[in-house]
Amino acid sequence: DPRGLYMCETGEKRSSLQVHYRMCQNCIEVDAPTISGIVIADVVATLFLAVAVYCITGHDRGHTSR
Repeated sequence: DPRGLYMCETGEKRSSLQVHYRMCQNCIEVDAPTISGIVIADVVATLFLAVAVYCITGHDRGHTSR
C-alpha cells in the first residue's frame, strides 16, 4: 500500500501529514479513453431513446383531444 509523510515549513513552524490509503484488488483503471467511451455510449443511448420516444408518439397524430 502506498504511504507517504509530507512536511511543510513556514518560517519557524513545521507541520507534517502522513498519508496512507488502500487500493482495491479488483478496481479498473479509469483513464481518458475509458471516460470518453462511457460518455459517447451514454450520448448514443440517450439519442436512441429520444428517437424511439419520438417515433412512438409521432404515430398518434390522428387522436387529438377535444
